[in-house]
Amino acid sequence: MRKETRISVIIPAFNEEKAIGKVLQDIPEWVDEVIVANNGSTDSTAQVAKENGARVVDERRSGYGSACLAAIKALSPTDIVVFVDGDYSDRPQEMHSLVDPILAKEVDLVIGSRTLGQREPGALAPVARFGNWLSCHLIHFFWRVRFTDLGPFRAITRKALEQLEMRDPDYGWTVEMQIKAVCLKLKVKEVPVTYHKRIGKSKISGTLRGIIGAGTKILGTIFLSALRTSLKRKKLYESQPDPVHAIPDGRKG
Repeated sequence: MRKETRISVIIPAFNEEKAIGKVLQDIPEWVDEVIVANNGSTDSTAQVAKENGARVVDERRSGYGSACLAAIKALSPTDIVVFVDGDYSDRPQEMHSLVDPILAKEVDLVIGSRTLGQREPGALAPVARFGNWLSCHLIHFFWRVRFTDLGPFRAITRKALEQLEMRDPDYGWTVEMQIKAVCLKLKVKEVPVTYHKRIGKSKISGTLRGIIGAGTKILGTIFLSALRTSLKRKKLYESQPDPVHAIPDGRKG
């Protein structure tokens, strides 16, 4: 526990046998629970995770969001949930910078920004940098809220996580979380985190299929969410009485 608050960590993983041990060894001692969501790995990811003290949850349906959703269902009673990737590109020992603003009752969701922090040369591929830039600018255009990153290293209160009712099964997970948090008027903060070259090949920027799939899903999530927001606003506006024809004092016309 940290400051009498239970902390759980979720690590979605697909074929991360070379990295997952390093990630788990760097998890702070004050973390109460670590769940590795094994997303159909064909290597020894699950075995290495168990050997390093994690609880492993298997999710055969492929997709980053599917892995996260499976782990969320398996959570023990907890107060804060931290998400970190299993490729060792983020450093778990920096977790306090994400958790402490929540413990201070300042915010509901903290996003580790790779663009605000220091990045190892080559760690964030050009296509990923452009995708982040475009997505964050679109979010600002539609919702007037500024983000600098859609980074996967993040912490959120369990209560807020339940409010979000996350659904996306794959690449749209992080942007869905940020947009829903904005729409629900949750308190969100970005903090700088360091970013390193991942161990192994990226499942997204490492393949053309991954780049196209991720880009399409992320942009699709943004535009669909913007359409839903617009329709909700229109419905709310149409439900309001016409001020020109409204009758004061409750008197009948």
